Parts: sequence; structure tokens; C-alpha cells
Amino acid sequence: MTFTILTFLYWVALLLVTLASLTFAAIAFKLHRQLYAIAATAGLAVALVLAAVPVGPGPSAFGIVLGMLALALAVIGGGPAAVLALDLATNNSVPPGQHGGIMVLNAGKPAPTMAGVSNADTHEVLRGGVTIGILERLAVAGAILAGFPEAIAVVVAIKGVGRFTELAAAESRERFIIGTLSSLTWACACAALVPMALV
Repeated sequence: MTFTILTFLYWVALLLVTLASLTFAAIAFKLHRQLYAIAATAGLAVALVLAAVPVGPGPSAFGIVLGMLALALAVIGGGPAAVLALDLATNNSVPPGQHGGIMVLNAGKPAPTMAGVSNADTHEVLRGGVTIGILERLAVAGAILAGFPEAIAVVVAIKGVGRFTELAAAESRERFIIGTLSSLTWACACAALVPMALV
């Protein structure tokens, strides 16, 4: 009886921590605040530690709820996590575009910095990154939860081919690599919650 109660309390704690991380991630996604992204990351780390504790599977309903929370956290929380990683890596040195991309110099324009560059000398690349990131994380987390992690290679290949022509500038390559790796890492970590907890 004690083991059953402890298992129940463990699953309730895991679900509440995951829900708290999802809440912070949703706020970070909406308000674009780093503090909430950091809180969501901390919540995910605590959830992963809890999931690693070998308590055993609980009721199947708890596993289903954890799967839904993990998928939502992967999709919503990956955006703020990627933005946080990009901010830390680039120190906001690349100006944002009007359509969600970044502004880079046109080919053949010799200028070491973006300061004082006219609009005619720049163009926007990596547009639609938010939508692409959401779909990417949905596919990656869904593939892991479905037991088909090989699909991650397909997702990365499609994204790389689709963005290939925009990666001429060093700024776009840097942001593409950092954003993609942080987004994929977040999605994989969220999806890993379920199999870890169910073992």
C-alpha cells in the first residue's frame, strides 16, 4: 500500500513539475521574456531528474497525460529556449527583420558591422523561423514518442535543404545552427520524459 501511495505521489509531482515548466514556457512564448524561458528550462531539468528516478510505471492515464504535456512543452517551450540560446551566443548582434528573420548584408557589400548600413544594402533571411520551429519540434517529439527516432534525420534534412539558399551569410549560418540544435535538443529532452518515467 505504501509503495502504491509513493508511486501515485511521484507521478503527481512529475506531472505538476512538467505542467509548471509548460506554463512558464507559454508565458515566455507570449511575452518574449528570458526569465520565464530560464524558469521553463529549470522546470524541464527538474522533471528529467524526477523521470530518471526508478519508481515504476503508474496508472496508464498518468502516462497519457505526461505524453500530452511533454509534447506541448516540446512545441511551445522550444521557441523561447532557442531564442535564449541565440541571445546568449550572439549577444543580439544581428538586427531582426520585419517578418521574423534577420537582416544580413547583400552579397558583395564590404561592411564589417551592420551599424549605419542602409536598407538597400541588406535583405531578410530565415523568415518564418517560429512556424518552422514549431513544426520541427512537433515532428521530432512526435517521432520519439511514437518510437521512431529515425525520423529526426528526415526532419533535419528537410530543414537543411529548405534553408540552404539562405545560408550564404555567416550570420544566418550561425543562427541556423544554434537555433536548430537548441530547438532539437529541447524537443528531444521533452520527449525523453515519457519513456524515462515509464521504465
